[in-house]
Formats: sequence, structure tokens, C-alpha cells
Amino acid sequence: MWETVKTSQIAMEMRRYNLAVLGISETHWTQAGQKMLATGEVLLYSGHEKDNAPHTQVVALMLSKVARDALAGWESHGSRIIKASFKTKKEGILMNIIQCYAPTNDNNDDIKDQFYERLQSVIEECPRKDLTILMGDLNAKVG
Repeated sequence: MWETVKTSQIAMEMRRYNLAVLGISETHWTQAGQKMLATGEVLLYSGHEKDNAPHTQVVALMLSKVARDALAGWESHGSRIIKASFKTKKEGILMNIIQCYAPTNDNNDDIKDQFYERLQSVIEECPRKDLTILMGDLNAKVG
């Protein structure tokens, strides 16, 4: 998705639908970082820590200019979880957005347990007074 056309297209769709923050799963990038687009949006991504890691999983958040200006900080929690915190109009209250990509049932139980334990830990680190939003691909099956 690093391709300029794809990131620009996503940014254009964000503006079209007036979205401040967009969660993205399965970007297939490596490492963690951030990229400023020419149009002013920011892309935060959380991938594998090693360069030679497989290009699988990896989550990202694309922020509008308004969200970028309100960004208080962000954290990479491996290739499946990213958290960004935003200032709100209420002093001392942050809005935390957690984007995740859960392993499928095809994965072994240890991988699934590690993911959910880490996700629980990230959620518990958010102060109760803050607004916390969890979103992502939880690989749920219905029916």
C-alpha cells in the first residue's frame, strides 16, 4: 500500500466521507513508523520489528489533518495492534483509538492467546476516564 496511488486514493475517500481516522488492516508492510502524505494526512503503521519479517498482518491508522493536529501520541504494539491517542475539547480527557487485526481460527491457540492478552493489556493501559474506541478486523464468523 506504500504506492502513492493507493495511499492517495484512501486519503481521497477519507475526505469524501469526512472521516477523521481510518483503521486499516493487512497492509503487508514491515516495521513501525509514520508517513506524511502530500495532501496533509498522516499514516501511522505498526508492523513486524525485523526487516526480513514476512509481509503479513500489519495495521495502520490514517489521520485527517484535524486528527493529525489533535494527535497526542501513538504506540506500536506489534504487527496486529496500534493505538493512537487524541486530545479532546475536554481538558484531561483523551480519545484512544485501538486498531487491531486478530488471528484467524486457523492459527494455533498460543498465537490467538498472545494476541488477546496483548489486546487486553493495551485496553487496560487506557485510563478509565478517557474515551477508548476499539476497531479492526476481529476475524469473526457469523452463522
